Amino acid sequence: MSGGDRLMKIAHRAGALFCILVLAAGCAHDPGSAGAGTALSDFQKILRKNELVVGMTGKQPPLNMKSKEGVLIGLEPALARAMAGAMGVALKIELMDFYELFPALESGRVDMVMSGMTMTPKRNLQMAFVGPYFVTGKSLLTKADHIAKCQELCDIDSPQTSLTFLKGSNSQFFAEKIIPKARMIPARDYDEAVNLVLEDKADALIADLLTCLLALARHPNRGLLTSLKTFTFEPLGIALPGTDPLLINWTENFLKIIQGTGELKKLSEFWIKNEVWLQEKAEPTHDL
Repeated sequence: MSGGDRLMKIAHRAGALFCILVLAAGCAHDPGSAGAGTALSDFQKILRKNELVVGMTGKQPPLNMKSKEGVLIGLEPALARAMAGAMGVALKIELMDFYELFPALESGRVDMVMSGMTMTPKRNLQMAFVGPYFVTGKSLLTKADHIAKCQELCDIDSPQTSLTFLKGSNSQFFAEKIIPKARMIPARDYDEAVNLVLEDKADALIADLLTCLLALARHPNRGLLTSLKTFTFEPLGIALPGTDPLLINWTENFLKIIQGTGELKKLSEFWIKNEVWLQEKAEPTHDL
């Protein structure tokens, strides 16, 4: 059995198990329950069209990424497949740049967003969040020893420092607030951002620690360094429209069930701690 087949088998098995658990808990609902002339809720629309649409970038390993065969893999695709299975509907994942995710949710193009999205009070003013399903923190990826060893970000807050980050991400907002004097270089995805550091076009990438450690693993002989210190608390959550209490409640209960059964821990450990999936990761579209 190939590595790709193993990954898909894990995802399907998890989805089937979660479907049984959640349906047994009475979380599924009849899509035809709305009365004639009554506007459908967000949850009812999902059930009526028989499809859950989830927005993500597909470029945030190990949370979400494409395999060499073009299959979307990672912790978040696995969770999305499990959620769709528990609802008894098909799954459609809409891939887009990170900064497009919120507008897509607000416009109704996607039903929810699951893409390394940090739950923040500011974002929560615009949409609902359920989670966290994983917790991480901001760190630095660099070639400069003094940056890797810095204990406070104010130590590198200088016009002589150039920083890159994922455009529209919490890393950008954090950098602009905490390191405002540095030169900012937004990147469309992490491949581009890491490339900027490798080519000495940016002094450092500010991103979650997982992203920094993954870059080290993929480029062990390129002089990259990272600070194992995390500068923030980053709870990752599922972003939802704030207009349907039932959909929010269902998602909350779904997470509680998979946390209680230990399935969320198993999935997280597979994708975060197990490096076997690195063999399935698609190569970047440009030379790193």
